[in-house]
Amino acid sequence: MTQDLVYKQLIDGAWTDAVSGGTWDVIDPATEEPIQRVPFGNGEDCRVAIEAGARAFPAWSARTPHDRGAILRAAADLMRARAPELGRVTTQESGKPLAEAVGEWKVAADLFEWYSEEGKRAYGRTIPSRIPSRRHLVIRQPMGVVGVITAWNFPAYNPARAVAAALAAGCTVVARPSEFTPLTAMHMATILVEAGVPSGAFNLINGDAASMGQAMLDHPELRKISFTGSTRVGRLLMDGASRTFTRLALELGGNAPVLVFSDVDVDAIAKAAVAARYRNNGQVCVAPQRFLVHRSLHHAFSEKVAAHVAALRVGSGLEPETRVGPLINARQRDHVEALVQGACDAGASVLAGGRRPEQLPRGYFFEPTVLAGVRPEMPVFAEEIFGPVMPIVPFGDTDEAIALANATPYGLAAYLFTHDLKTATRASERLDFGMVGVNEWTAHATEAPFGGRKASGLGHESGAEGLEEYLEKKLVTLGGID
Repeated sequence: MTQDLVYKQLIDGAWTDAVSGGTWDVIDPATEEPIQRVPFGNGEDCRVAIEAGARAFPAWSARTPHDRGAILRAAADLMRARAPELGRVTTQESGKPLAEAVGEWKVAADLFEWYSEEGKRAYGRTIPSRIPSRRHLVIRQPMGVVGVITAWNFPAYNPARAVAAALAAGCTVVARPSEFTPLTAMHMATILVEAGVPSGAFNLINGDAASMGQAMLDHPELRKISFTGSTRVGRLLMDGASRTFTRLALELGGNAPVLVFSDVDVDAIAKAAVAARYRNNGQVCVAPQRFLVHRSLHHAFSEKVAAHVAALRVGSGLEPETRVGPLINARQRDHVEALVQGACDAGASVLAGGRRPEQLPRGYFFEPTVLAGVRPEMPVFAEEIFGPVMPIVPFGDTDEAIALANATPYGLAAYLFTHDLKTATRASERLDFGMVGVNEWTAHATEAPFGGRKASGLGHESGAEGLEEYLEKKLVTLGGID
């Protein structure tokens, strides 16, 4: 890892403090102790960064996609080489198990490598004209300065999806990570500088979310905001963008259903369900959340899942045996605790977990939990949990399962498990979600489009579609060609 790393903002190629002099202590959620003090700015820092991006845009966009791609590929190589050390930083500030954090950095590297090549395929097209002396050309051009606002649950993966695509397209970037996990983003910024990204092409700010978001909406040089976060904030950005015509890409909340049909191997599906549900302590927007299980398997599935969950090791993500780390902060832990208590008060029963672990008095821990007797009207079923809780609900037939699955304002990811081709086909077509995994817990991939429907957002990341988000289409009509 580089020896000259500083935990500061990166604006116009310089590592800077906040204009106001403000600071923020990054907290280890496993210990509740501060691990690093970083700058904490406001809209003025964002304005300065946007103007740096605007100055850098003509030169960066004029470089060939091959030149830009070589820099992104160099960044990917550095991320892979340093993934073990980088993962420790990510674990310290986010709480996730070290193996997951290291893996996240490797996926971030995959994204930079993918877009280092995909940028070379920003093709246009020629349209045959009905007039012989005319030619129609459609070309694609980078749109300008892009704002990237990301969440804390995947502090390397979330920014990598947008930053890699925007830079590959020829846009310049102003990135604002979550104040809970800025250290990972600062390491990414260091790597991009080392890989050769020129001054101003990539800028990193840290600070007040509301004022920085407003500065992005207000500044005429910032053409688009890519936001990963809550549906509530997504609505605020949409309201603001309606006044300024700033374009938006929104990756918002989820409440993913899992449909388990009667013909599956209940032992195998129970074990796999636990691994998928409790990844990153359930703090995943595409996490399988509402488990809808056929009545014939419901009891056996619940018992087997509860046994697997009870055996999960809870603790600091830096300990090799840990499988479930802390939640990101006290507010998130209290939210999960309230959902579980509310469900129990309304008649649900706890099959495993259900409380703060007594052996871990410090840290934002909550036991991985399994709930039975959950009804669709309970908040633990209807709302996004974003924590280590698995509610299980029985269903009788496919129509009932589809109706329960679709009864949500969210539409990001859904999962179904069956060996029957007809059931898989019909159910996947009727589920009102942007991504559906059939006998698969990971419905997304670097090379495939990631996006949702309804209140889960607008636009797509990853794949060829992710590059298109940062390119403008321009029609060029040539006349007088006789």
